[in-house]
Amino acid sequence: MSFAVTILGCSSAKPTPNRHPSGQAVNIHEQYYLVDAGEGTQQQLIRYGINPLKLRAVFISHLHGDHVYGIFPLISTLGLYGRRTPLEVYAPAPFGEMLEADLRLFDADLPYEVIWHRVDTTKHALLMENRTVEVWSIPLRHRVPCAGVLFREKEPPLNVDKFKIVKYGLSIAQITAAKRGEDVTLESGEVIPNGELTYRPYRARSYAYLSDTNFSARAAELCRGVDLMYHEATYAAAEQRSARDRGHSTTLDAAKAALKAGAQRLVIGHYSSRYKDEGVLVDEARTLFPDTWPATEGVTFRIDKKEA
Repeated sequence: MSFAVTILGCSSAKPTPNRHPSGQAVNIHEQYYLVDAGEGTQQQLIRYGINPLKLRAVFISHLHGDHVYGIFPLISTLGLYGRRTPLEVYAPAPFGEMLEADLRLFDADLPYEVIWHRVDTTKHALLMENRTVEVWSIPLRHRVPCAGVLFREKEPPLNVDKFKIVKYGLSIAQITAAKRGEDVTLESGEVIPNGELTYRPYRARSYAYLSDTNFSARAAELCRGVDLMYHEATYAAAEQRSARDRGHSTTLDAAKAALKAGAQRLVIGHYSSRYKDEGVLVDEARTLFPDTWPATEGVTFRIDKKEA
């Protein structure tokens, strides 16, 4: 089962000749979720082979233009594509006012419904869940209300050891019961504990998106043990004062957050346009957190299965 993150945009504040504003597509078991939607997001989805009709939900971290301007053209295009299923959008207030104006002035005849869910950016809360994933809000420290998102894959169903099936001569009904987590009683009356019969095929995976924030120990702690962390790194370490004053992070702030969280890998992005080569930012973050990677547009970061 897939778990992957494709970078659609990595620039802060504005587009540049070779970078788009923030946007990412998260693929969990072939269900796609859009995280932030800067200008040009729909074009980036198409460019990197992601069908916009596959989007199950959209998560907007905050209402600065470089994170939200792309959602409204996308809403229009999904209507042209003939989407029928509702589109769930999770965003802070006053996104509802922005959406109402768009639907009234430009998209009054959409063939599908856009459903806005207000995100309380001060709370770590469950935003949505389905059979495969939970999505949680992560309060961040920015100049406007802002929340990151944490995707946690649900535990995969139990598998029954095929050798134990043969050893105990388990019936279909007994195998089904074991998969439900139950102990199994044999015809002899012997009770076989579930833990002897079953195993998790792999450990549940996770991804944290922490965008537009000063360093936050609380946010890092809420992502404890995450497999992959994206953390904004708008500035080099020498620009710590600018980062603090503008509600952003430096490369070393991002690395500290990954260390605090015990993350397996770190991806940094949201680069200021002053940096033509993000390699210098990545190298700086690697001095504290070696497994750091650039949020290069079009690159997909896969979270592989690991033994439970």
